[in-house]
Formats: sequence, C-alpha cells, structure tokens
Amino acid sequence: MEYMVQIDHIHKSFGDNHVLQGVSMNIKKGEVVVILGPSGSGKTTLLRTINFLDAADEGSITVNEARVDAQKHSKAQVLELRKKTAMVFQNYNLFANMTILQNVMEGLVTVRKFKKSDAEKMSMEILDKVGLSEKYHCYPSQLSGGQQQRAGIARALILDPDVILFDEPTSALDPELVGEVLNTIKAVAQTGITMIVVTHEIAFAKEVASRVVFMEGGVVVEEGKPGEILVNPKEPRTQQFLSRITGGINQKSA
Repeated sequence: MEYMVQIDHIHKSFGDNHVLQGVSMNIKKGEVVVILGPSGSGKTTLLRTINFLDAADEGSITVNEARVDAQKHSKAQVLELRKKTAMVFQNYNLFANMTILQNVMEGLVTVRKFKKSDAEKMSMEILDKVGLSEKYHCYPSQLSGGQQQRAGIARALILDPDVILFDEPTSALDPELVGEVLNTIKAVAQTGITMIVVTHEIAFAKEVASRVVFMEGGVVVEEGKPGEILVNPKEPRTQQFLSRITGGINQKSA
C-alpha cells in the first residue's frame, strides 16, 4: 500500500464558517507530518475529521485501507477507521476518577475486550516506556501537566494504532514541562509509527518532521521538507507566519 493516510477534498463548515475548504493530503507509512498555521486555520478540525470526531461534510478519509466517505458511510466504517487511529489531546482528557494505570487500561478492557490482568501488564509496560513507572496508582490531579500528557501518549500507544494524531500536545503545559513531552513524542516517532502533529514548536518540527504542512484559511498553503518550509518558505503567508512565531529570526539551519 502506497499511503497510510489519504485525505481527499475534505470540506467542513460550522454554520457559516467554512473551516476546511477542500483539503487533500497523502501520508506515507512511518511519516511524521507536522501541521503549522495560525489560530483558526483549520489544523485541529482537520485532525478531528481524520478519525471522525468531527464528521466532514464532503470528501473522504482513508487510513490503512479503511475508507469513509463523508456523505455516505456506515457506523461500522467509522468504527473501523477509529480503530486504526489514536488521538493525544491538548488538555490530556484523562478520567479524573481513575488512576493513570486505569486510564491507560480502559481502552483495552472496554473496547478491545482484553482480560484485565493482560491489560494491566501491557499498560504498565507502556507507562514504563514514557517514564511513569512510579506513577501507576496516582490520579491525574496528583501529576504535573507533563506527566498527564505522557499518560495521554501511553493511552494512545496501548491501542497499537496505525496512526497517532497529536493536537497541540504541549499548548496547555508550563514552558518548563514542554521538553519532557516533546522528548517522549520524539521517542515514539523513532519507533516508525505514522504521526500527524499539530504544533507551534518549530524546533521540534525541524528535528522530527518528515514533512511540514502550513495551513491558513482552511487550505494547505505550502508543504515540503522541514529544511524547505521552515528555513526558506516560498509563500508570503508562510514567511509572515514563521516570522511572527520565531520573532523575526529565521534560522538558516535545519
């Protein structure tokens, strides 16, 4: 199969606001695609249409041969698509009344119907990998934001998805906690899993991305390798955005 993810002419409106205006994108297996753009550009909405958290109005999404047409699909098709993806949210979305271990186990037990003992063992192994081996029995309120987000990453990984979607995973964190989460995401990227990351972290994009996509106004303005888009973008809108976000200093190294 040539592509892991195929996004074909996706449109999405909320009332009169046409948020996505025919977005198309193909992503190969193992690619790490970073999506940049100003607020309101449609980045998060695009991410949410990939696993039908927000159903698109037109177009189709295919993830590892599971295809869903926005205008004509069944619940079973959407469920199959969602099984192939996992999402890491801005604000962690952990269950406050469950321990971190229970949060990570939940999908295996309730969705995948694993035995509790097997789910617990697998969840502990994943939590160890993201540096939370001493936090199994802590509740989210007892952890830092960075630890909660690493638990969110563990919860995504445990389902063994084909694609992980990251929606601005560091935006809710205090600056000193950003690095630990980005390092965890880098480690996940090195396993070869396909990842789509909405972020403003330019240094992370330079280091980890296979490809950078710049969106504005619900369309893809420019895309290419990090060294092209982040160092020498061709489109004026991309140049303006990067100038604002980097304080006018565009590093000539990538």
